[in-house]
Amino acid sequence: MTGRNRLKITIIALAVPAGLVALVFIIGAWDLHRGINRERPVSFDTVRARYQGSDAMLLDRHGEAIDSLRTDLSGRRLQWTPLEDISPVTIRAIIGIEDRRFFSHHGVDWSALANAFFQNMGFRQIRGASTITMQLASVLDEKLKPVKGRRRALTQKWEQIKTAMALEKRWSKKQILEAYVNLISYRGELQGIAAASRGLFDKEPAGLDKAESYLLAALITSPNGSVKATTRRACHFSKPEGALLSCEYMEAVAGMALTRPYRIRAYAGYAPHVARMLLTDGEDRVVSTLDGRLQRFVFEALNEYVRTLRDRNVSDGAAIVANNKTGEILAYVGNSGTSPETIYVDGARARRQAGSTLKPFLYELALEEKLLTAASILDDAPLHVTTATGLYVPHNYDQAFRGPVSVRTALSASMNIPAVRVLLLVGVTPFVERLRELGFRGLTEDQDFYGYSIALGSADVTLAELVNAYRTLANHGEWSEVTLRLDKKSGKAKRMMDKGAVFVVSHMLSDREARSSTFGLENPLSTRFWTAVKTGTSKDMRDNWCVGYSDTYTVGVWVGNFSGEPMRNVTGITGAAPVWLEIMNYLHQEKTSHVPKAPPGVVRSKISFGKHIEPDREEWFINGTEPVDAVKRDTLHAKPRIVYPVDETLIVLDPEIPDDLQRVPFKFQPAAQKYEWMINDEQTGASDSLFLWKPKRGRFTVTIVDRDNKIMDSVRFIVR
Repeated sequence: MTGRNRLKITIIALAVPAGLVALVFIIGAWDLHRGINRERPVSFDTVRARYQGSDAMLLDRHGEAIDSLRTDLSGRRLQWTPLEDISPVTIRAIIGIEDRRFFSHHGVDWSALANAFFQNMGFRQIRGASTITMQLASVLDEKLKPVKGRRRALTQKWEQIKTAMALEKRWSKKQILEAYVNLISYRGELQGIAAASRGLFDKEPAGLDKAESYLLAALITSPNGSVKATTRRACHFSKPEGALLSCEYMEAVAGMALTRPYRIRAYAGYAPHVARMLLTDGEDRVVSTLDGRLQRFVFEALNEYVRTLRDRNVSDGAAIVANNKTGEILAYVGNSGTSPETIYVDGARARRQAGSTLKPFLYELALEEKLLTAASILDDAPLHVTTATGLYVPHNYDQAFRGPVSVRTALSASMNIPAVRVLLLVGVTPFVERLRELGFRGLTEDQDFYGYSIALGSADVTLAELVNAYRTLANHGEWSEVTLRLDKKSGKAKRMMDKGAVFVVSHMLSDREARSSTFGLENPLSTRFWTAVKTGTSKDMRDNWCVGYSDTYTVGVWVGNFSGEPMRNVTGITGAAPVWLEIMNYLHQEKTSHVPKAPPGVVRSKISFGKHIEPDREEWFINGTEPVDAVKRDTLHAKPRIVYPVDETLIVLDPEIPDDLQRVPFKFQPAAQKYEWMINDEQTGASDSLFLWKPKRGRFTVTIVDRDNKIMDSVRFIVR
């Protein structure tokens, strides 16, 4: 064959495929033209609106992000990041590696596509040469993605090209680039620039430097590439920009970012327990009632103070701030965060012994029923209460006895024995029912389960319940639910307590002088503005509380150990009280708290105490309960009760003792009163507190009655 013939054959061999390519191009161009005009891609605004991160965001009442919670395990996506919030060098790096002519083409880089076609002609693996717009088209349309493990079909490639050109026709370059960096995957489950930046480099996208930017851009093509391969690609493409970065330095950065599990720290992270409560219903953003600045302050104040109590074996704490009027919770710290082992425990909803924090509700009930006044005298003296299971012997915290004291002093100074005497007047069942009405939902047992120790707070309650109950006192006896969502109201208020009785109790809880016998005049409970406050310490010093209110806010603080270990040397004013004071001062740094006005039906009267029980003073009374004469020592207020025999007692006669010498002692309290003893409705003529009765076999009912024959107490017993 001559050289001329070989040349002709070569020309024909090249002309045929070139002609075919030209023919395909002409047909494709026509189809492309028709497709672009017909294609109506989804709008940028729709894509932006449909975007949903894997982490739901908790916002404070002002719209500030204060915490987050992952709710989608299919991939890690954070908030949508506007282009202006991304480092410019990151944008340049992504364009430089993925699509150098992004700003000059109209969706398809034909030059790169043709070059890829001819470079890979004859090879099985075809280089795609996809532009940023084409990659975005595949992200937006599932049909354009290749089957896993296979290359993209030619028909898919053609549809991808048409969609990309349609996008370019209807979207701006800025919109395409912004959607691209937010929707593509970078490494593992990290999707979007925010998740990649924070997960790999613990930075916001705006803070990425040159090395980090090129490493991120290099991951787009090969998300799970090795450190060396990723570094090589990043280093190669960074040179044209004139980056004075050594490949060794870039490899060191890559080694730190790509060889360890990624970690995304929660936004702010000041309200994790609220996040877990509110971000579980599929909503990606919830506006809470919390105030971000206050939440941070309470968290940090509680955290710092609990650290100072470590030498007293205090490891944990919790605090809540509520708005009195609206019921909105402004701060909710379920855990001080000082103990890694218990970081997920919500101390605001954990049930703990209430200590003396329940006493105000007991005294309010006694005042409401007009069994007592603030000037009534209670005996702070040794007390033995006979119960079905034995004797109950309460003690004061300091093991001291003060003799006759007024109700004001007994409550303000948190004395235990007078509180038990008040419960004997009120009754366990009415008190437990009142506590249930106030929202203490853990009180599900009958009265025998709680007994008289409930006066001293043996019941288990939560800080959240206590805060709302004290908020009821702050609202003059009206109860309503509290709320953590700004779009949810607290509901209609219900009258739970007498307004007059609540006023008197609030006045007693705010009285620093009456409190001084136990706490002294200067202590963390004494604010420079009006507040009413109560502390409490549970048995064996396992819990310490401080709950109180101003005219605007109710604040509750608990410190202790979630493990139940007892604290050491923690008192009512050295445990939770200093944190309570710090929070109250913060809340009132720009406003004061005013003294409540007395409601109708409450009067103020001058009173004097006989035998110098307490100094003369003016006292508040519910109208009609004020004393006419001086309050005397022998006018002790205590419900008359038979202390022996106990109800259903079995008494056995001793055969070795002559019948005429056998006696059964009947005894009632208070001993200073006079009540007549009656046995089986028959008068005995005896009225002393101790009566020796000659027994005989049978069933008997012994009763004490007042001078009007009103039954004060009654018990049954058997003699054999």
